[in-house]
Amino acid sequence: MKNYLLLFVLLSNSLFAQTNFDFEFDYAQFGYDSTSNYVEFYYSFNQSSLKVGSENSHINQEALLKIFIKNIQTNDTLVFNKWQLKHDIDTSINSNQVLVGTLGFILPQGNYSCIVNGSDLHDQTMSKEIPEQLKVIPLLSGSLSISDIQLASKMIQGSENTNSIFYKNTFEVIPNPNVLFGENQPALFFYSELYNLLSPNLKSVNLKLNQAIYNSKGKLVKEKSKYFLRNTATRVEVGSQILSNFPTDTYTLVLALIDSTGNTGVSTAKKFYVYNPNIIVVDTFETSSTSVLASAFGIMSEEELDDLFLKSKYIASKTEIEKYEKLSNEDGKREFMFEFWKNKDVNNETNENDFYKVYLQRVQTANERYSRMGREGWKTDRGRAYLIYGEPSEVERYPNQSEAKPYEIWHYNDLEGGVYFIFADLTGFLDYVLVTSTKRGEIRDDNWYNRIRVQ
Repeated sequence: MKNYLLLFVLLSNSLFAQTNFDFEFDYAQFGYDSTSNYVEFYYSFNQSSLKVGSENSHINQEALLKIFIKNIQTNDTLVFNKWQLKHDIDTSINSNQVLVGTLGFILPQGNYSCIVNGSDLHDQTMSKEIPEQLKVIPLLSGSLSISDIQLASKMIQGSENTNSIFYKNTFEVIPNPNVLFGENQPALFFYSELYNLLSPNLKSVNLKLNQAIYNSKGKLVKEKSKYFLRNTATRVEVGSQILSNFPTDTYTLVLALIDSTGNTGVSTAKKFYVYNPNIIVVDTFETSSTSVLASAFGIMSEEELDDLFLKSKYIASKTEIEKYEKLSNEDGKREFMFEFWKNKDVNNETNENDFYKVYLQRVQTANERYSRMGREGWKTDRGRAYLIYGEPSEVERYPNQSEAKPYEIWHYNDLEGGVYFIFADLTGFLDYVLVTSTKRGEIRDDNWYNRIRVQ
């Protein structure tokens, strides 16, 4: 893959004629390697915004594109360049067409400040500058991930023409940089890539891909989902949405990739705009913010949310438990769970909630280790301790004592200067219960050994 690739074509059927200088910019990130992403920049010039020139009896239009990309943390400049774009035109054709192009850059992990400027080469007072903050977190780092969503202006079709300027993974994808749809562009088309589908951390044989659209008030207006087999490491996902009946508004397309068995997932979201002046707005329903809906909680059913909260109650305060139990609908529960886990995540340097991810892994480990007699491991005393405090520093096991029932001692050397938990199999069915602990807030019984002594 090249560091950048300059592409420039003319597309007909633009959305609106603009009286001001009509230059638009958009971008999407895709996986490149374990340390970098491939970032594609999409730009467009409305032909009606550019002055007409001539050269050797050819009528043409020329634009100037400038891109500046700087690493905010290191202050290093990665891109500081300009491109002169030239296109011959046919004056017999409607001039309200759009000149579309794309550039691609390999950017390592980091935070970037970008400035994209488009201008008329024949009149540089006609220009538009668009600033953007860009955060790159490698998508091929090993865990389940999904690329940004690229919006397209035409149906995404399979192609064998690798020389096509918009060829991508056996498809031709023509971008729509102004992300505007509706009256003159009734169909939205999108492209995305799914990565690390064979990760050993995934538990489901089939993954669920959920596709949803929310309006500016956060209401779900359309949703569909499908399941697919995890038989390849990567997968391309293309789709379409008919928007002819959508009222004029700002919308968000959300793709969520779900491992149902592992109770985890990832999502990506893309904002777009619809202009349908003849469609009357009749709905004023308001609900939680789009950031909640774009998260893994945004596609959970009420049953899934209740199950997750039961597993989360060990680390919830009394007030949080009371608040959740008063909630009566999915939207409120989704917003609660989003804020609940967001507040517990101390690492905000990544898009993933690391605390949430670790806790779910503990639930899975507890089920594998401590499930007994049809009872899930996270519901047992040992499972509860494992979920709250994690892996003990040391475990002493006494499974066959002639004078006492089986028991084990868990030591946590880093808690409160060193604490221990003692669990005993009082029934003989390997269901170990907590009989004492020196951890503050846990039960304390200095005569615990008398409870497990064999009479």
